Amino acid sequence: MPEPLSQTRCAWCGSDPLYRSYHDLEWGVPSRDERHLFEMLILEGAQAGLSWLTILRKRAGYRAAFDGFDPERIARYDDEKIASLLADPGIVRNRLKVNAAVTNARTWLFLQDRGESPAALLWSYVHGEPRRNTWRSLDEIPAHTEESDAMSRDLKLLGFKFVGSTICYAFMQAVGMVNDHTLDCFRYPQLEATDPT
Repeated sequence: MPEPLSQTRCAWCGSDPLYRSYHDLEWGVPSRDERHLFEMLILEGAQAGLSWLTILRKRAGYRAAFDGFDPERIARYDDEKIASLLADPGIVRNRLKVNAAVTNARTWLFLQDRGESPAALLWSYVHGEPRRNTWRSLDEIPAHTEESDAMSRDLKLLGFKFVGSTICYAFMQAVGMVNDHTLDCFRYPQLEATDPT
């Protein structure tokens, strides 16, 4: 259950119940689950140029349209399937972003086929442990870091799309590679107290 409105939260999540629930229960929680990491990589790319709340409101639509973010299924999407996705109001109907999801699924599987864990690769940019930041305000939080720059560069070289450094940093925040809750947020100490493994 999300915490009551009286709790102090990061300033970005406002009072929208969906946004608040995402902030309270998911954002910044360390995840090494490959299906979840793949989902967030696709959704963060889909968010480019839009608000994250827009993506959250379409998340159920994405899960339905993209077969629960199963990379093996997405990698097999053909022109007919892509055309149906571009007609689906439950997702962001942007051809470049839809094509990127298919490309990213194929690249994800390529990593697995050569014996690499995508989760291990992604977590390697923070040496396998969440980065524990100490931001006092939203203004202090960077849009990208040296780590997200490196992640973006390497993912692009592998063939991933919609993985600019700002997108990569938002991904790192979302999946708990960094704790970017501000110090006054009730979630900050809760996440600091969790076992990072």
